[in-house]
Amino acid sequence: MRARTPTPLDARSARRALRARWALVAGLALAAPAASGEAPPVPEGAPDARVDLATPEGVALVRGEWRTAEARLVEVPFRSAGPDRKPSGPPNRTLDVAPAAGARDFDDAAWERVAPDGLDARRGSGRVSFQWYRIGLTIPERVDGFETAGATAVFEVVVDDYAEVWVDGVLPWELGQRGGTVVAGMNAPNRVVVARPARPGQRIQLAIFGMNGPISLAPENFVWVRSASLAFYREPRALRPVAVETRVERLHPELDAVLAPDAALERVASGFEFTEGPVWLPDGALLFSDPNANRIWRLARGGGLSLFRDRSGYAGADVARYAQPGSNGLALDPQGRLTVAEHGNRRVTRVEPDGSVTVLAAAYEGRRLHSPNDLVYRADGTLYFTDPPFGLPATYDDPARELDWYGVYRLRDGVLRLEARDLRGPNGVALSPDERFLYVANWDPARKIVMRYPVAADGALGAGEVFLDLGAAPGPEALDGVDVDRAGRLFVSGPGGLYVAAPDGRLLGVVRGPETPANFAFGGRDGRTLYWTARTGVYRLRVREPGAAHARAAHAAAAHASAAPRAGRPGGRR
Repeated sequence: MRARTPTPLDARSARRALRARWALVAGLALAAPAASGEAPPVPEGAPDARVDLATPEGVALVRGEWRTAEARLVEVPFRSAGPDRKPSGPPNRTLDVAPAAGARDFDDAAWERVAPDGLDARRGSGRVSFQWYRIGLTIPERVDGFETAGATAVFEVVVDDYAEVWVDGVLPWELGQRGGTVVAGMNAPNRVVVARPARPGQRIQLAIFGMNGPISLAPENFVWVRSASLAFYREPRALRPVAVETRVERLHPELDAVLAPDAALERVASGFEFTEGPVWLPDGALLFSDPNANRIWRLARGGGLSLFRDRSGYAGADVARYAQPGSNGLALDPQGRLTVAEHGNRRVTRVEPDGSVTVLAAAYEGRRLHSPNDLVYRADGTLYFTDPPFGLPATYDDPARELDWYGVYRLRDGVLRLEARDLRGPNGVALSPDERFLYVANWDPARKIVMRYPVAADGALGAGEVFLDLGAAPGPEALDGVDVDRAGRLFVSGPGGLYVAAPDGRLLGVVRGPETPANFAFGGRDGRTLYWTARTGVYRLRVREPGAAHARAAHAAAAHASAAPRAGRPGGRR
């Protein structure tokens, strides 16, 4: 779950000293395999709302009208293939489709009007024949109470037998594509995103080119439309920051040193299945996982949302067995490389600058890990991570479980060591500002505690003690993510909200929002914005102190900058 990332504070020298390292981190979005920055795919599953375009009511809702006309093959002049393998050879005669009716502004006024419930009428001349269907539609404001603004609109059509779909005069395609705008298969649905995000009142022109098939078999049938619909999905999306209901329970006056009296949560993104493992990048972006959806998302400084990596934790054929197959915790190592806790793959990996993936840990003494959950780096590169069974299909009862404990591990110089095995659900993990203590939250409804372990000079953990006990907190949830600010105060995800504890373990207060947080990451230019990953959304909260990791990074950068040779001094260069 957890995320740790150095980022600068206000010192200009610190920013200059870390600039090269940050350039590497910023490049991860371009180097990461499988998806960096790509648009999300066509959404699957049951839509939030659906308009049946084969009914009069549905067509009336979108203010549309179906029209159709047969398409024919006509002879046209062309050129044969030349030495350059292009049509640069001698003139010839070939075939083309007429009319070319895919254009947005094509005039179909003379075409036959089609009643929506008459789309299944057989059309064309039979055998090798083709038929155009066109409809202009308007995104309605609501569909059965669902507000369409900001949703993703998907047009789905099934033509007997094949179809191509033009959207606003464009037929986009790419090598290897199956379906979407091009032929999907025999009587297979073509599903095309026509608006992302949708805007009520937005006008969209669709043109469907239907074909009889198989073409080489000269079928004894005709072209007709089996079904047509417009579906709406509430997909993940970035939002203009908007304040949401925030309840602050001040249990101790010291909470005033953490939060301003008017502190309020803001929602910055929504529409996810279960957000987790945030990490702040020095280029001003936030990465976070959606382990249920098997993805890592990137929320840019300006608010843009993009898919950073698909299949972030598992790509097996049996992925449907997993409730949380994807990545969970994310962190940056001291060199700025992204480290990922992969649930389904049961391992910890690192993304290299060229986009390749290095497996850091997958087994302990020959036995596979359960499902690494959260992780944090010490300044010297020592990695700590937790390994509960929550990513396994049957969790504690999964037959594939190979270890008899749920551990806290330390990885240093390629050697993996088991440091603690006294918790049933080791989860969020964080280091104190001076790195003398490691905090581990326990996801166990019967034992809602945060453990504190002393850290030796070599990184080994000593005997742990209960630092914070939230057993009396109302609600069924246990403890999830944990983070630490510069003053050593803990921020813990617990039943129904964020629990803030003093460095000595006193509970200072609770912050509750619309959704229970899973994890946290300090970010922003000054490190004083606490980002929450909370179920379906991402939120942020301004705090008075920066995160401990930010403070450590800024201190190290300032020290590096002050020690660097300067022009005019011995050893310096002009």
